[in-house]
Amino acid sequence: MSANSIIHTEGQPFIELITVDSTNNYAMAQLQLPGVQHGTAWFAYEQTKGKGQRAKQWHTKPGQNIIISVALNTNSLPVSAQFYLSVAMAIAAHDVFSKYAGSETCVKWPNDIYWNDRKAGGILIENIIRGDKWQWAVVGMGININQTSFGDNAANAVSLKQITGKNFDVITIAKELHNCINARFKQVAAGKDVLLACYNQVLYKRGKEVQLRKENILFRVVIKEVTPDGRLLVEGAAWNSFGFGEVEWLVSP
Repeated sequence: MSANSIIHTEGQPFIELITVDSTNNYAMAQLQLPGVQHGTAWFAYEQTKGKGQRAKQWHTKPGQNIIISVALNTNSLPVSAQFYLSVAMAIAAHDVFSKYAGSETCVKWPNDIYWNDRKAGGILIENIIRGDKWQWAVVGMGININQTSFGDNAANAVSLKQITGKNFDVITIAKELHNCINARFKQVAAGKDVLLACYNQVLYKRGKEVQLRKENILFRVVIKEVTPDGRLLVEGAAWNSFGFGEVEWLVSP
């Protein structure tokens, strides 16, 4: 792992890595050293062992997509604010992707970026918590930009190039995302109601019927909204809300 260069974006370092196993792993290792600045971003041209939710791998072709992790100092936030950090980061990614892809961009609960019914990006947040102190959060994002072939394991993936037919400068958009991450983070402490309202406004399948599975039970529900404690509120089933990991989406595709 080696740094290619350091670029300062509004005073916060934007560090380019030629290749890395995982930007989140790299960032977490850097946080064990002194002097890491809040808001520092690590961007990788190539990631060999990218991580997604639930121990899934995130595969991306070198240089074609955004692979970034940002270190956020969370000392001033309670541990209970983790859900709102997730909300803020999903909105930051939505801010950037929707700028180019349009209003069909949405956030699939809890924090995947979708365009129509296709996945455009994912977010993985890892934390350093010692005792009751939330010291750091590392926000890892993978956003599809110029890649057009994703393989059978990501059949519903989509990129900006596929949506628009255009090639994009990945670094330029990554810097925009870096700015949005830092800006949205400031709202976690003071703008929770605004964040949740923004999130629910762009919630994937809101007001529409979808098929879910809980354990071995299949059922259809209408998606209502996400509650302040992070639960997915629905109607039309024996259960009226779900926590993350309790249900599997079976919507097409």
